[in-house]
Amino acid sequence: MTPVELAALLSEPTSPLLREAIRSLPLDQVEALVIEGLAATEDALRQVVVDRVAAFVAEQEGDGPAPVAAYFTATERQATEGVTWSPFVAALASTEEMPDLRHTSTTVVAVPVGEAELTDALFADPELSHALTRLAAMDEPSHEDVLRVHLPTRQVTRVRT
Repeated sequence: MTPVELAALLSEPTSPLLREAIRSLPLDQVEALVIEGLAATEDALRQVVVDRVAAFVAEQEGDGPAPVAAYFTATERQATEGVTWSPFVAALASTEEMPDLRHTSTTVVAVPVGEAELTDALFADPELSHALTRLAAMDEPSHEDVLRVHLPTRQVTRVRT
């Protein structure tokens, strides 16, 4: 069974058959199942990110070399929400080298909460945005972290700038 298939089965833990099976397991096996379920969920979310980035790259026009990797930066909209991944690609790279994504200067601009959500709704890929938000909720990034999506290997890794 693949991680995506396991995640699909565990996505409905309230179905009577699955609920009864889980209740009959010893506690240590339930804990092991939770760990495997979280790992499968994280892997499935990473694959959604790769698929959506690949679709985005395929839509881009250009005569240059094809992108090898895409990068997402961390963002914090409101202190109560914590740090999450930006739903927008920060950079596409045609080499294995990571571009310089450090902020050289920061200007703080107050953006009304509704306007931030509207921007995401209009311009961000909803599936990608959801997967990035869920990944950040599972393992919150730091402000210096960057999420690297390597297209040839379909690997999603977190690196620090």
